Parts: sequence; structure tokens; C-alpha cells
Amino acid sequence: MSVPLLSARNLHKAYGALQVTDDLSLEIIEGELQAIIGPNGAGKTTLIAQLSGQLRPDSGQIAYEGRDITRLKMHERVRLGMARSFQITSILPGFTMLENVAMAVQARSGSSFRFFGSAARERALNEAAMAALAEVGLEDRAHRIAGPMSHGEHRQLEIAIALATKPRLLLLDEPLAGTGGEEAEHLVALFRRLKSRLTLVLIEHDMQAVFALADRISVLVYGRIIASGSPDEIRRDPAVRAAYLGEEVA
Repeated sequence: MSVPLLSARNLHKAYGALQVTDDLSLEIIEGELQAIIGPNGAGKTTLIAQLSGQLRPDSGQIAYEGRDITRLKMHERVRLGMARSFQITSILPGFTMLENVAMAVQARSGSSFRFFGSAARERALNEAAMAALAEVGLEDRAHRIAGPMSHGEHRQLEIAIALATKPRLLLLDEPLAGTGGEEAEHLVALFRRLKSRLTLVLIEHDMQAVFALADRISVLVYGRIIASGSPDEIRRDPAVRAAYLGEEVA
């Protein structure tokens, strides 16, 4: 059996008496889009923070291609081929779309930020940044200041920033939050294209999008995975239905 691209073993994370991640184990198989769903407060964002290196678990192990990365920092994991988007967009609003992405290209190459303002004027950075913007459909807005753009465009930009780091594994934390209509449809179409060449982990409350996109779904409740399987298996699972109590999972 092949080694999972990313795995978590017996993760624990607590804040005082509150156990947010409770002996959680998870495997991410290369080439799949795995969705992680669960009610508010289930610990989904805390899990993604641990997988990405933003937050260290209290105990347990995280491995990437079989290598223990539990103690690696976020930027070290990026260089291994992991990237993430955030539940709340994390862009530099005073910079152009192109500059935001070019700085991610610069960081991926290990370049110094000493000449921070000149990053987007360098040809190699520009070309790679424009390719990432084109992939998410923002190339025609590359020279616009990021701050005033719509929420959906901010989401697209953040994904372009993640793609600029050349990931094999992309962790997406509620990318459809705050979007609707055409913006949401555009992002779903983008994820459908990306899953043909990247491994994706998707945390999302939009069940229609989850069941349309996911190869596998894991259900997180009170810090524990209570079910994991194909969309059809999850749809029929009585424990999942009980955990959602009126939330749309089918």
C-alpha cells in the first residue's frame, strides 16, 4: 500500500479544558480531493492550522510523504509542497494583485525581502505571478490594487498566491465563505480544474459544493473524525445525519 501524501496520527490540541482536537487520525491520498466537514466548533480550522504548520499539536504526529513534519514551521512545509488558503482572506490590500502574487513567488524561491517593493518589477517573478493569476481568472486585473476588489476576487487572489508556491497539496479553509452566485460557481469550477493535477483538502460548509467536488469526505465532530468515505457512503451514514441534526448533508 502506498504512503499517504499527508497523514495525521493521534493528534491532540487543547485550550485549557477545551479539547479541540481529540486523538484525531487522518490520511490524505495523493490525487484526491478530500473534504472535511462538520458543524461549527468541530475543530476544522484548528485541524488545518496544525496540518499547515501554523499551529503545533500538543501531541501526535503529522507526516508528509512519510517524513515527520510535526515540528516544521509553515514556511518549511510550503517548500516541501504544501500551501493553504485561510478562512479570512490574508492579502496585502495596498498592493496590486500582481505584487501580492509575485511576493509569494519570491518567498518560494527563497529570495530576500530586502527589496520588498521591487519584487513585482522583476521579470521572472512577474511571469510566474501572471501565470498564477491567469489560472484563477484574474490576469486582466493584475495591476489593480487588491484592497477594493470584491470578496470573491480576494478569494481568487488568495488561491493564486497559494498556487504561486507550486504546491502538490493545497489546503482550503472555507474558500466559498462570503461568496455567492457567479463568484461561488467560478471557484467551484476552479477547484474542479485544480483537482486534476493537485491534491486538495477542502473545509467547506456549502454541502452542494462538497458533494459535487469531493472524492472522499471526513466528518469532524467535537475534534474527532466520526466517519470517512465516499460522498455516497457519507450521505447514507446515520451517525453523520445525527451529528448534523437538520444541516444539509444529502
